[in-house]
Amino acid sequence: MLLNRFYPWETADSVFSIDYEKLYRLGYRGILFDIDNTLVLHGADSNEEVDALFRRLHSMGLQTLLLSNNSEERILRFLAHIESPYIAEADKPAPAAYLQAVKTLGLSREQTIVIGDQLFTDVYGANRAGLASIRVDFLRHPGERHFGKRRAAENLVLWFWRHSPAWKRLGGIVK
Repeated sequence: MLLNRFYPWETADSVFSIDYEKLYRLGYRGILFDIDNTLVLHGADSNEEVDALFRRLHSMGLQTLLLSNNSEERILRFLAHIESPYIAEADKPAPAAYLQAVKTLGLSREQTIVIGDQLFTDVYGANRAGLASIRVDFLRHPGERHFGKRRAAENLVLWFWRHSPAWKRLGGIVK
């Protein structure tokens, strides 16, 4: 089916509802994170909760890399209190930067997972590069209702995904 290219391996409410210990037990050793609307609101700096998440992941033995279509200046501002490699202006969903990220971490595709908020960039790019993915709900300001045509299209794709055999391939990684 044509929509399969946009299907994630799993979905989660947020980066904080993922069972990273289970991901580690499943053999994952690297996580490629999107930044805006995945880790923080669009354009926001990192915060203590996100900084603590990265410290926890690194202490578990998981490597991280920020894979973003943002500029290097934006990413460096976000990384003020986090030590992680990054790829700026990644041209997602093109697979080249995803594969470069895996190489940078010194891992295999099977050991690397992508976490992002967009099906048409983060997840589609992961699928094109042969990587597992978790799509998280995008972050919004409190009370924000409008989310645009792209998000409506994503919800339609997710409806088909939830009614397909591909649903929840990682099984139980959401707390």
